[in-house]
Amino acid sequence: MRVWMLSWEYPPHVVGGLGKHVMELAPALAAAGIEVHVLSPRLYGGSFEEGWRGLFVHRVDVPRMHEYDYLSFVSESNAVLQERADWLMKEAGRPDLVHAHDWLVARAAVQCKHHHRLPLIATIHATERGRGRGQLGGPQSQAIHGTEWWLTYEAWRVICASRYMAGQVQDYFASPADKVDVIPNGVGPSRFQALEGVDLSDFRSNYAVPDEKIVFNVGRIVEEKGVHILVESVPQVLAQYEKAKFVVAGTGVLLDALRHRAWQLGVYERIYFCGYIPDETRDRLYKVADVAVFPSLYEPFGIVALEAMAARTPVVVAETGGLAEVVRHAETGITVYPGKPDSLAWGILHTLQNPEWTHQRVENAYREVLEHYNWSTIAQQTVAVYERVLAEYERSAWGRDG
Repeated sequence: MRVWMLSWEYPPHVVGGLGKHVMELAPALAAAGIEVHVLSPRLYGGSFEEGWRGLFVHRVDVPRMHEYDYLSFVSESNAVLQERADWLMKEAGRPDLVHAHDWLVARAAVQCKHHHRLPLIATIHATERGRGRGQLGGPQSQAIHGTEWWLTYEAWRVICASRYMAGQVQDYFASPADKVDVIPNGVGPSRFQALEGVDLSDFRSNYAVPDEKIVFNVGRIVEEKGVHILVESVPQVLAQYEKAKFVVAGTGVLLDALRHRAWQLGVYERIYFCGYIPDETRDRLYKVADVAVFPSLYEPFGIVALEAMAARTPVVVAETGGLAEVVRHAETGITVYPGKPDSLAWGILHTLQNPEWTHQRVENAYREVLEHYNWSTIAQQTVAVYERVLAEYERSAWGRDG
């Protein structure tokens, strides 16, 4: 089976969960015997052509951003992706289906579907209306929402990473429930297993002194990730556990405002705002952290929680979106009320002050990662969707006439 996979993100351009998902899913599908061709914009480097063991990556140069507004930039970039797909049809042969990831590649994906009469599958990683917590803020948000609807309408089937996201797709886009498949994200534990037994004390000393407990958060510093809730909770945690040190990694539009707020609260010296960190540093921080905290207000899945679980790091998460499905309260982590600093402070304190209970949750979480969130299993579930779509396509008049 040959699949064209269209994604706005692919290494070295990985911004969030979408990029991590495609980065792991594509090679897992190739290992399962699928010939995968990833088509992606060349936004932050990477060679134009790469290929190994059934996985081929085709990056295309896109127009300069300063010549366009954002939506026009995305549209023009999709036109280049479509040209590359037409070239690929001649050079590598006809694919069996097209798999698109989110609205950013919708135009190219739908054009591939109609130009070449191919079945289209769409994975929806997040929604614009969900990011706005039910609201669409203006013309750009409305346009993105409309494109998301169009992609789900054109898709033969829609894949979501959580039941929460499946519900949003059904509610926001009127997608029939029997058109939507739920296949979770995954995480590869090998990068954390490689750190087992490694002395990280010198590395840890860059962030905290030996008797301090590290409270770690990583992700985009934007409102939906709830990092401002974490900052507001810091004084309450320190009032009962003065040896806590907060390490916040990531960049985003709220970073400067959060630094200022930490200074206003008198806790600036207790929070280390790292900014951008490379993946290797992130993985090491997971390993040395005493608790990983993700207080998101909107989270379609929550792959960061899986990463912490794979690193055997205790997790405290807001009980919202996909996080509420990944982390089971008092079994694999602690869940707290979203948007409530006092609830978040309670979860952090409970984790730090009850090491035996915390250890049991960590072991439960690690077993769950190995059994249910491994990429081999996720790839097989995805292949099952591909096979179903191809069988239906071949029986259909559209497929027979193609």
